[in-house]
Amino acid sequence: MQQDTTQHMMATPKLALTALLTVTALASAMTTSSAIAQNLTVTPGQKATAEQVAQTGVPLSELAANAPDEYTIKRGDTLWAISGLFLKSPWRWPELWGMNLQDIKNPHRIYPGQKLYLEKKDGRATLRTSRSASAGDDVSQTVGDTVRVSPRTRFESLADSAVPTLKPHLIEPFLAEPMVVDKDELNTAPRIVATQEGRVLLTRGDRAYARGQGGKPLVDAGGKQQVFRVFREATPLVDPVTREILGYEAAYVGKALLAQSETTSDTIDKDGKSNSEIVPAAIDIVAAKEEMQVGDRLVPEPERQLLSYIPRSPSGTVDGRIVSVYGNAVVNAGQNQVVAINLGSKHGIESGHVLAILKAGTRMVDKTDPAWPSIKLPDERNGLLMVFRTFEKVSYALILDIRDGVRIGDRLVAPR
Repeated sequence: MQQDTTQHMMATPKLALTALLTVTALASAMTTSSAIAQNLTVTPGQKATAEQVAQTGVPLSELAANAPDEYTIKRGDTLWAISGLFLKSPWRWPELWGMNLQDIKNPHRIYPGQKLYLEKKDGRATLRTSRSASAGDDVSQTVGDTVRVSPRTRFESLADSAVPTLKPHLIEPFLAEPMVVDKDELNTAPRIVATQEGRVLLTRGDRAYARGQGGKPLVDAGGKQQVFRVFREATPLVDPVTREILGYEAAYVGKALLAQSETTSDTIDKDGKSNSEIVPAAIDIVAAKEEMQVGDRLVPEPERQLLSYIPRSPSGTVDGRIVSVYGNAVVNAGQNQVVAINLGSKHGIESGHVLAILKAGTRMVDKTDPAWPSIKLPDERNGLLMVFRTFEKVSYALILDIRDGVRIGDRLVAPR
């Protein structure tokens, strides 16, 4: 624990007020939590929005209905929840930042224990990290042209306990699990060819044997330990509108370490003839989501990437669809479930983009009209999802909140 104490600081009113306002800093972009590393960059567009809001504040009409006058950050909070506490639209985090831009020196950190104060004046709202004098917080005494500041103590954890954008456990498994490949990519990957003692199924702690494909033996990388993710057959992801195959989703079943490289062995038979036999590589199963079997494929585990999960609305027009519900043989998805969508990097979609889910309006007959015409009710917004992993034509997204069940084929648009 680190402790700073300021005692009886003499300064001009302006300097003293600045000192008080900058004791703590409000953050809008989140840092890594446990295994999820996040890129803490702020885009020029987000900063421009924050600077614009800082000049005027946020209209009271943009505040959440029950926005509190003050709030203390707690462990377990997320950027999404905090933004939604003060604003009607949680993805509009730059405005939350901009409401307090003067107090923010490092817009990348928000910690448990920090207090946020909401101030309303002249139809606008601002958010501060310290209560203003007008709010009745007697923190100083004026003597002539100077201000005497009362002693204040700031406690700051040395551990990196910054609040994450979302609860990490909701998306952590999916950062490594789903993989979208083309038609031939998985077929050319190394494969499990045998098990010890003729076992049919493999699980954690078992040893198995694998071979490379296409004349490329499975060998170690110069003594460096090699980790492989194990996948089963790939399922086509079909666009619900165009029927185009967007890619193939490989089913993740576990993880293995390469214990011994694939080699060959030369032998001489009883007739003195030389033969060359293949000796498969040995692998050890170190993690299992499902039991593995002969024929499953091995894909090298990629380097961990720093990813950004800063909630924001995509620029421009978006028109997409939900393609599938990950890991389920059902067509409905609920809150905190992961879905595949037919938008990817090719369409300008990035990690952190928030999209609105529209529920198709019901088709019915207007029985109030003597002609009984067929009518379709308007599409209604059903909830929000956030993209956290992208491929060329497909992305994976987490359903953040919904009113009703989400179905394959539901439409996706920009949230505003």
